[in-house]
Amino acid sequence: MYLTLVILILVVCFLLALVVLAQNPKGGGLSSQFGAGGAANLMGVKRTGDLLEKLTWGFAVGLIVLALATHMLGGGAGPVRSVNQQAAQKTALPAAPAPTTPAAPAPGAPAAQQPTTPAPQPTPAN
Repeated sequence: MYLTLVILILVVCFLLALVVLAQNPKGGGLSSQFGAGGAANLMGVKRTGDLLEKLTWGFAVGLIVLALATHMLGGGAGPVRSVNQQAAQKTALPAAPAPTTPAAPAPGAPAAQQPTTPAPQPTPAN
């Protein structure tokens, strides 16, 4: 579905570009600089201009709707777009450290001094 919407977006973009290029210039733009302004006004047709303008608005709104649809549809399930995202998904979180227990010293290693508690003193009898 995501790929279908992307292909549909590309088609709408292509059609929008064709419709925009087919429109007659309204003057004041680059067309008047190159001398095409007068010829375009002579050959322009009012109904064709209205249709092309409506098509332009329709394709523009359709493009926005399709773009929002792909965002909503492919929110988290879309393809990974970054090398950093791929690396982050492949790495696992580090394991929690195991609780420490006193271990026996290795053979040949000096024994660690354990704190000793003093032996209880005999109490004098009265």
